[in-house]
Amino acid sequence: MRSQKTLQGITLSTAGVAAVLLLASCGLGQPQSQTTTTPAGPGTGSASPSQSAPPATTAAPPSSAAPATTAPAGPGLCKAAGLSAATDASGGGAAGSVYMKLNLTNTGSEPCILKGFPGVSLAADAAGGPIGAAATRDESVPVTDVLLAPGQTGWAQLRYTQAGNYTDCSPVDAAGYRIYPPEDTESLFLAQPTTACSNADIKLLTIGAFQPA
Repeated sequence: MRSQKTLQGITLSTAGVAAVLLLASCGLGQPQSQTTTTPAGPGTGSASPSQSAPPATTAAPPSSAAPATTAPAGPGLCKAAGLSAATDASGGGAAGSVYMKLNLTNTGSEPCILKGFPGVSLAADAAGGPIGAAATRDESVPVTDVLLAPGQTGWAQLRYTQAGNYTDCSPVDAAGYRIYPPEDTESLFLAQPTTACSNADIKLLTIGAFQPA
């Protein structure tokens, strides 16, 4: 009798162990799921778009250009206010004409330039207007710059044709010559009495370009 009970106890114990093993095997056969939570980004929960960096600015290099310089002005043209006039009749004469040098001297304190032909006519007096025709130009001598330092002189050849050579001349006494330096509206008066023709179609005077003395 006792043996039978012992056997039953063993049987029950075996069954219990088997049940425990069965439950353990079931637990091991079903893997447990793991949930990983990713922190959401700001705003909508998605990654925010990258913001582009502002364009780089490059400072302009300093200019290496040298500042503009103004070249000093050279001597200007000689003006009547800074000149004196004289004639030199050493040029002689031919066929009723007298050749002379018309001299203009720089009486100013600065150098100046004579360039080209002066305007020359016979005049009734120092304040009077011209008589007859003005001098025509003799272009046989080329125009050049004649630089006059203070006290220096430039000259142009002046020819005066005797009024008596013209039978149709209406003679008038002239007190001298009115002289306009090149490109000047002011004039000099050179006292030198002579005879002029009041007829504007008779040309008694011829003038050349200035030359250095």
